[in-house]
Amino acid sequence: MSPCNSVRDWDAETYDRIAQPQFAWADEVLARLVLAGDETVLDAGCGSGRVTLRLVERLPRGRVIGVDGSPSMIAKATAALGDRAEVIECDLAQLELGEQVDAVFSNAVFHWVSDHARLFACLYDVLRSGGRLVAQCGGKGNVSALGKVVREVSTQPAFRRHLGDWDRPWNFQAPDATAERLDRAGFEGIRCWLEPRPAHPDEPREYLRAVTLGPHLGRLPDELQDPFVDAVTEAMGDPLVLDYVRLNIDARRPAA
Repeated sequence: MSPCNSVRDWDAETYDRIAQPQFAWADEVLARLVLAGDETVLDAGCGSGRVTLRLVERLPRGRVIGVDGSPSMIAKATAALGDRAEVIECDLAQLELGEQVDAVFSNAVFHWVSDHARLFACLYDVLRSGGRLVAQCGGKGNVSALGKVVREVSTQPAFRRHLGDWDRPWNFQAPDATAERLDRAGFEGIRCWLEPRPAHPDEPREYLRAVTLGPHLGRLPDELQDPFVDAVTEAMGDPLVLDYVRLNIDARRPAA
């Protein structure tokens, strides 16, 4: 495997504790991935390893390879999984495994990748003939209310210098555009569709900090990070409701 650079780091401990919506969605995505139990499966964006462990349990005679770009997530996943899975730190848009897998699974990850054409080309290359891609991520319209609030807060005098002219970091795509990119990458049997999944996090402030606002906080000096999270949390109101919209992806590499 060639070395890869991580995209950005995360607070893996907090994410593992509070990202309940993402873990619940993962069960639905895993249910779409039919397995015999002896396959090799790539978890593309394995995060803290909590979902990867569920994948391991479905492969008693198989292998799981987890890939993530965050050093903190990789450390957490390695500790959680031990020798039950291989865990690799790598940017998915630079993925080169050096082997091919029977399936690629991914949950709540692809919207953090800016270049979906390159991403899908990498995933196509890593799949064996007839291999399946089953994924879900944020889609068109995802957290639109939060995006509006974040843009408004970013123009406040305290934050404007660091965030005012910065485009938001999320890549929320429509089904048709995603299907076209998958087709150009060589996939067939393509199905892409949106599903609304509103969420009500139990710990609103910590959820926003750990799950959604990381890229913004990375551009702010330490002394402005808490005030930014506080301003966004207050503007979102109580209770916090996030208007999640999930983009589901099913596709396969053609059989030889």
